[in-house]
Amino acid sequence: MTQLAHPQDQSLQELDRLAELAADVVHQARQAGASHAEVAASVDIGLSVNVRLGEVETVEHTRDRGFGLTVYFGQRKGSASTADLRPESIQATLEQACAIARYTEEDPAAGLADPDRMATSFPDLDLWHPWAVDTPEAIALGIEIEAAGLAQAGITNSDGAGVQMGQSLSVYANSHGFVGRERGTRHSLSVSLIAGGDEGMQRDYWYDTQRNASRFASASSLGEKAAERTLARLNARRLSTRQCPVMFAPEVARGLIGHLIGAISGGALYRRASFLLDHAGRQIMPSWMNIVERPRLPGAHGSSVYDAEGVATTDSSLVEGGILQRYVLGSYSARKLGLVSTANAGGVHNLIVQAGGVDGGASDFAGMLARMGTGLLVTELMGQGVSTITGDYSRGAAGFWVENGHIAYPVEEITIAANLRDMFANIVAVGSDVDPRSHVLTGSILLQNMTVAGE
Repeated sequence: MTQLAHPQDQSLQELDRLAELAADVVHQARQAGASHAEVAASVDIGLSVNVRLGEVETVEHTRDRGFGLTVYFGQRKGSASTADLRPESIQATLEQACAIARYTEEDPAAGLADPDRMATSFPDLDLWHPWAVDTPEAIALGIEIEAAGLAQAGITNSDGAGVQMGQSLSVYANSHGFVGRERGTRHSLSVSLIAGGDEGMQRDYWYDTQRNASRFASASSLGEKAAERTLARLNARRLSTRQCPVMFAPEVARGLIGHLIGAISGGALYRRASFLLDHAGRQIMPSWMNIVERPRLPGAHGSSVYDAEGVATTDSSLVEGGILQRYVLGSYSARKLGLVSTANAGGVHNLIVQAGGVDGGASDFAGMLARMGTGLLVTELMGQGVSTITGDYSRGAAGFWVENGHIAYPVEEITIAANLRDMFANIVAVGSDVDPRSHVLTGSILLQNMTVAGE
């Protein structure tokens, strides 16, 4: 399962070829009259295998190429893309981008990121770990994971197991003379199981995702974890409508932080479509809460030396002492707001929600349940009932009812509702039980109160 590719792979040579092509096309764009130009090129290689009940369902090998060009004629912008890297296709893409730019309206915010913000050092962030798994090995691994789950008493069926291997090479170049190369790997294992029958069927899953396949959880533990989660949902009940504390398990808690990011992102702000408009420098969370961005963590899922515009990434506070320190901006949105880029073109990099609580200290999962005492533990969310404009939050949920700090029974077919502004302000604690499978690193999040709508 953990066999790695031979170190003498061809990825660096392919990166060099992409970089030379990107720099050459930027030069061609300048010769065609563009005042500035930028190119993003990528090659993605993958293997995806899915098995169900011990039989192969799908095997997919992928090798995708992408090449996107943006040109600026003053503040007129044109973009075009292709998946064909032959010279004639690149030339046609360049001509299309230039034609579009000549006929678009001027936009005062358009243009490359400022030249003095470009990354100038490129440390190795330990993101490249090719996994030399072939198709038969991937199939055998998927069957092993599924079998471990099906072997657990009470599991009656399977929705299948998946094994995915992925490698990505990318280059970004612009007419400031910047040429950045990145390569990364991401591999995953997953399984979904079914327990019960027609009278009370339940389904749940588990997965692992790693840059380095040698760090995967074992196949047996993955299947057993999925089975444990599935069996725990049997005989679920509904709740009567009530107000109560709500705790989001780590795998769903990061969604709350995602809603925060959406509300403080440049696109929502300059369109005046956010409930956190003009909130930089204001208290939005309890005074003990801190959220920091650490873009250069070795081996982490969201690590990068530069953002999608070549701007160098740096460690930065997002929330400090509960106060929103800044927004999440690329160059375009920053100019629209009269601010400067925060090196977040393309998204955030490794947000860490620091553990703690209103009464001090950090708690593991069991400790978080004890802090809540009696309330709702949410392990699954459904629906899209969240408004970035108003902050209104209403989503279908499932999980467990907790009494005296211990899980009492599973619950389903409920809705949880509040306003994000109040939810952020009324966070009681953040756990130390961090889910590491994402670029948003948070433990459980306990809220003081929400409306739970049921029977």
